[in-house]
This record gives sequence, structure tokens and C-alpha cells, in this order.
Amino acid sequence: MLHPWLKWKKKHRYREVAIVCFPLVMSMAAITVMEFTDRVFLSNYSLEAISAVAPAGIAVFLIVAFFGGVAGYTNVFIAQYSGAGVHKRVGVALWQGLYFSLFSGILTAFAVTLVAKPLFVLAGHASEIQRLEVIYFKILGWGSVSHIANHALSGFFAGRGITRPVMVINAIGMAINIPLDYALINGIWIFPELGITGAAIATVTSWGIITLLFSLMIFTRENHKAFLIRCMAYDQIIFSRLMRFGIPGALQFSMDIFAFTFFVFMVGRIGKTELAISNIVISINSLAFMPAMGFSYGVSALVGQALGRKKPEDAKLAAWSAIHILLAYTFVIDLLFIFAPGLVLSVFIPTNQAAAAYAAVMETGVTLLRIVAAYILLDALYMTFSGVLKGAGDTHFIMWSIGFVALFVMILPVYIGIEVFQQGLIYAWMCVLMFITSLFIVTSARYKQGKWKEILVVEREVVE
Repeated sequence: MLHPWLKWKKKHRYREVAIVCFPLVMSMAAITVMEFTDRVFLSNYSLEAISAVAPAGIAVFLIVAFFGGVAGYTNVFIAQYSGAGVHKRVGVALWQGLYFSLFSGILTAFAVTLVAKPLFVLAGHASEIQRLEVIYFKILGWGSVSHIANHALSGFFAGRGITRPVMVINAIGMAINIPLDYALINGIWIFPELGITGAAIATVTSWGIITLLFSLMIFTRENHKAFLIRCMAYDQIIFSRLMRFGIPGALQFSMDIFAFTFFVFMVGRIGKTELAISNIVISINSLAFMPAMGFSYGVSALVGQALGRKKPEDAKLAAWSAIHILLAYTFVIDLLFIFAPGLVLSVFIPTNQAAAAYAAVMETGVTLLRIVAAYILLDALYMTFSGVLKGAGDTHFIMWSIGFVALFVMILPVYIGIEVFQQGLIYAWMCVLMFITSLFIVTSARYKQGKWKEILVVEREVVE
């Protein structure tokens, strides 16, 4: 009888997972680097700018994450069609995601115009921070249609397990965004000094360039021959199934983001310095979160392909292979956050005479980074298990369960603690720790039940 390790050595999917997930991780890293450098530049520009960018960015991301999550769920449809060998349905599935992207992008542009000012007045932040929040929020919302469409377009490659083009395109977007961001914020070369406005314009410009590059690579004669990629017909069956499975899946992620949005807004009520500290730590935390998100996206594609082939065991092997890789990554990040938090935080501390204003940021930020270190492993596991459930189509469960956890473990405790009992920043971040822990418990328990193995998002007859 073989030792369990020897059995695993024969069955593992490390290579397959690496080929699919690492380019997606690099894509997420490119997105993260854009956001990270954006906030580093603004942190060195002014304390008000870094205080405003995270609440406004998270608020617009909450809207875009929902619409992008629905559009991006075409990834699972394409994965299951590809696994079943029904390639002619790939192009039709993609176009349903693009139609939804166009509609939701227009809706987002109208929504941010209407709600921007009252939203940040309600947040109760300082007046100058409110003014900057409104600017950043509006510009990102107006340009969101490209960002939403990019979720659907990337699914054409990721759903088929071909993720390198996604990495390359996002890397090009990053390479354009960073110097443009710096120039527009600080007024370098021929560009005016626009501060937070320049940061938003640079981000929207990079989104549009990424959309253009995806379109040039996808809508070719060869892809039309293989996948009917130029077939722009509206398909009521696929579109309705995209809404049926994609909306709950997107709501799960949106509720997760909403919980963090609410957290940031409530921390802003404690004080400007506390808000700045949290915004910096959240930006650093994204270094751990976004790669896990890339693995989650890749695992969804691998699970979808496996279920399309009617081989759920392959899906389990891919999930655990991904978990092992993430364990190694989060271990390194944990060491950095625990033993060298000051080095990480120093990136956000200016070297000029304004550095003294950041003394409290450094002192409290060290404690917060160690709280982050306590939960990033559980966050990575949660993202992997939720990726499995999404790849199968078990989105209704995760929508309701994550919604319950967000309300009763994060939102209400943070509100009651800060507003009623006047608890401080450490209490708020301990609520984050409990929230992530609860998410891991819920998704891992559902994964172990195994009901996801029997679910399909595409028409069942296509895989029979």
C-alpha cells in the first residue's frame, strides 16, 4: 500500500495549476502594483490625498466588483463549455458578458454622478477629504465600463486555461499607468499637476488600453472559426443562466468588499490619522490578497473544465495543489509582516519635512500588519475554496452564507463597537480578523460537503 505522500506525488496538479494560475497571479499583481504605486505617490503628495483615495477607491470598487463579477463569470461558462468540447458556444457566452458590461458601465456612470456627494457627506470625513473623495469616485465610475468589460474579455483566455495573454496585457497596462500616474499627480514633463484627479485619469486610461489590447487579440478570424467569436447574437438561455449563477457569485464578492468599505468608512469616524493608517495597511494587505484572488480565478476555471469533463476528482486535485502553493507564498509574506513591518511601512513615509506627521502611522501600522499576518493564510484558503464553489456554480450558497457572516461578524460589530462603545482602531481590525476566520470556516465546510460536484452552470445536455 502506497504512503499518502506517494499517492499525492503521483496525482498532484502543481504544474497544471502553475501554468493556469501564475499568469493570473501576475495579472493581479500588475493591478495591485498600479493601485499600490498610486497610493504611494498620493501618500507622498499629501496626507489628505492618501486619506481620501482608499475610501473612494473601495466605494467605486464595490460597485464595479459586482458588475465585473457578473461579467467575469463568463470565465466559468467558457471553462465548462471547453471542458465539454462544445467550443462553438464560447463566443456566444463571451458576448453575453460583453452586453452585460455595456449596460452596467452606463448604469455605473449615472449612479456615481448621483450618489457621490451625499455618499461622502454621510461618511462624515473632514471636508477637504470629502472633496477629494468625490473627485476620485466620479472619475473612476465614469470610466468603469472598460474595467467591467475586461473581466469578460479575460474570461475568453482564462476559461480555456490559456492565461499568459491576460498576464501580458495587464502588464502592459501597468507599464503605461505607473509613469502616467506619477506625471499627472505631480505635474511632470508636459502634464499639469492634478493630484488625486491625475491618479484617477491615469487609472481610467490604463483600463481603456487594456480593453483595446484584449479586443485586438480576441476578435480575429482564427478565433471566429474556432469559437464563433464574432457571433454577436443575444442568447436568452445563456444570458439568463449568466444572471442566475453570476449575480449570486458577484454578490458574494461584493458583500465581502462592502464589509471592508463599511469598515474603512467607520474607521474614518475615529480620526484622520487612524483612517490614513488603515488605508496604508489595506494597500499593503493587497499584496497578499490579490495573488490569492488570482489563484481563486484560476481554480474556478480548472474546476469548471473538470466538471465539464465529468471528472470532479480532477477539480479536488487542482484545488489542493493551489492551496499548497499559496501556503508557501503566505508563509513568506507572514515572515515579512511579523519581523520587518517597519520596512514595509517605510515605503509610504515621505522623506521630506512632512515625515514627522507620519510618526503615529509607523507606530500603529506595525501592530496592524501583525494582525494582518494572523489572517492572510485563512484568507488564501477562503479564496481557494470559494473559487471551487464558483467554478462549479454553487453561488447561491456562498451568497447567502457570506452575506450572513459579513453582517453579523463584521458590519454590526464594527458599527456597535465604534459608535456605541467608542472602541478604537485595534478593536476594528480584530473584527477583520474574526471576519476572515469565519469566511474560511464557512467555505471550507461547504467544500467538504461535496455538493458542488453535482452542479453545472451550462446546459446539462451539452456535457451528457
